Order: sequence, then C-alpha cells, then structure tokens
Amino acid sequence: MGKKVLVVGAGIIGSAIADRLQAEGCTVTVFEGNLPAGGCTSTGLGAVLTFDDSPAQLQLTSWSSRRWRAEDLGPGCERETTGVIFMATNGDEKRELEAKAERFASVGVQSERLDPAQLARREPALRPGLAGGLLVAEGQGVFQIGAARFLLARALERGGSLRRERVRELVPGGVRTDQGRYHGDAVVLAAGLGITGLLPELPVRPRRGHVAITDRIPGLFRHQLIELGYLVAAHGRSDASIAFSCQTRGTDQLLIGGSREFVGLDPDVDREVLTRILRRATWFLPGLAKWPVLRTWVGFRPCGPANVPVVGPWPGREGLYVAGCHEGIGIMSAMGTAELIAHHVTGIPTVLDTRPFLPITGECSHV
Repeated sequence: MGKKVLVVGAGIIGSAIADRLQAEGCTVTVFEGNLPAGGCTSTGLGAVLTFDDSPAQLQLTSWSSRRWRAEDLGPGCERETTGVIFMATNGDEKRELEAKAERFASVGVQSERLDPAQLARREPALRPGLAGGLLVAEGQGVFQIGAARFLLARALERGGSLRRERVRELVPGGVRTDQGRYHGDAVVLAAGLGITGLLPELPVRPRRGHVAITDRIPGLFRHQLIELGYLVAAHGRSDASIAFSCQTRGTDQLLIGGSREFVGLDPDVDREVLTRILRRATWFLPGLAKWPVLRTWVGFRPCGPANVPVVGPWPGREGLYVAGCHEGIGIMSAMGTAELIAHHVTGIPTVLDTRPFLPITGECSHV
C-alpha cells in the first residue's frame, strides 16, 4: 500500500508534487489556508524555459521543460508554444550567447544562433542595432494559476484530498491546523514564503517583482523575448535589478517584466521601478510606447540562501521533506521538483542528480 503523504501548500510546487505522488500510488492530502495557486504562483509570468546560471538549474529546468511539453494540459492552462529568443545588446553578450548555446546542447536543448539581420527578420519590431539572439524553439508559457489548479484537480481525481486549512505547526509525524492534528508517513513542506514560519531553520526571503500587462497588441512580436541580462538579474544576489522580459497571453495582451528587489513584503507598486521597467521595454520594443498598460502588480518570489532550490529530506526531522526556495524558477522547475520529491518519498529511480538540492550537502550549503 502506498504512503500517506501530507503536502503543505497548493501553489505550483505543491500541486505538482501532489499530482506526482498520487500517480505513484501515495495517498495525498494537500493543506492550503488560502486559494489554491493564490500565493507566489499567482503573480508570476508563467514562462517555462531552460535556465542555465548553474549546472543544477540547467539540469532541473531542462528536465522540467521536457515534462511540461509532454503534459496534455487543459484549456484553462493557456499554453503558448511560441519559443523564446534571448537577446544580446553588445559583443560581450553575444559571446555569452555562444556559451549558452553550448550549455543548452549539453542537456539536449536545441537552439539557433541569430545574427543581427536574422534577429531583425524574426522580430522586426525590435530596435535596430542589437548584437544578435539565440532562439530556443521549445520555450513556452503557461497560465500558471490554471496549470497549478489543473495539476491539483488531477491529484484529487486520482484519490487525493484538499483541506482548506492553514498549517500552524509541524509536529512529529504530521501537522497541526486550527482544526486539529493530522498524521502521515511523510510531510512535504511546499509553502513558498510560509516555509520559514513553519521551519525557522530555513530562511526564506521575499524578493519583490513588478509585472505590467498591456492592452491587446496583436502581432507585435512572435516569440517570448528576454534580454540576456535577465538571468543575472533574476538570480543574482543584489538588492535591486531591472531587466526586460516580455511574452504574450492568449488574449494578445503582453506581460512585461521584470524587477527583483528585497523590500520585505511591501505590496505597493513602486512607480519609479515600474517606470524603469517600461522604459527598458520600450528601448527593446519602441512600438510599445503607443499602447496603454492596463494593470500592474507586484509579486514575491521565495528566495533562499543559495541560487538553487532546496528539495529533499530535512536532516534530523524524520519524514519531513522540503520543496522550496525556487525564487524565479518555480513554475519552470515544478515538474523536476515533483520528480525529486517522488524519488525521496517513494524510492522510485530518477535520472536527476539529487545532491545539489539537498538542504545541507551538495553543490552549495543552504543552511
């Protein structure tokens, strides 16, 4: 008989884990005090890409990207399979694109180098004079709220259950909510920014990001667009950074990012930061300047002590597993995270190297 597993959190990470564990024969109960996918998941861009700023991230996101492509997602997930172009603004960045292409190839991700003329033909709305680009056709986007709820619903259809209760405390062999105590063979802590409140040994900092969504702009560009510096901005350790990223929704609206800054849990849109984001966007896409922005918001990414998510058994707490600190790659790495947790909880084999993500040992120290 499969294990009884309690999953704390119903964002994209917790939902993917619940779905995978239920498929592996476990009996899963998911605890969520708010709306499923209503926390960190709700405010992201929904990009599903391969990121390569560390060997561990390259492995996790490339594997996850393949699994996302293999999923038969429902219409509410709004899958966009346009591919992504990473753009270089100067010679140094163009050389980095060459290195990126080689790193991608090392994990089976195919890419196409674009010189300035080829980039202009692919995306004529871009400003002239860019140094080149790298097209990754497998890049895609999803409506992350819909995707998380799709995975959660499938876990429930497979026999799992959802309890709309906030977990107040981890107890030996289980959890305590306002409604009582629940016990299981394993507890998976996938509570995003709520991890530290339940497990103070793992510090998780909120890193705020701004997003803007435009009016409908049909046909302005064909691919997701990301400036090369976005990866440094997204996963660097500096207090604040601005870098351009843009993708379409099925409505022909554009989602524009992005920023990263440590400001606690301040929920207010910073007009100065937003102005810098939009100025950067119109630098790359001058035609954006004549289209109105309909809405802006901020979201918070759960940032851990290192640039690698923490995924695996927590030392000294038998039966407790952590899946957190994904910062800006939670959606794109959700499938790989679920694979790692399924391996640790059930013992199923995996081709993924688990060591870089373990809470203490591995590529870097998390705690």
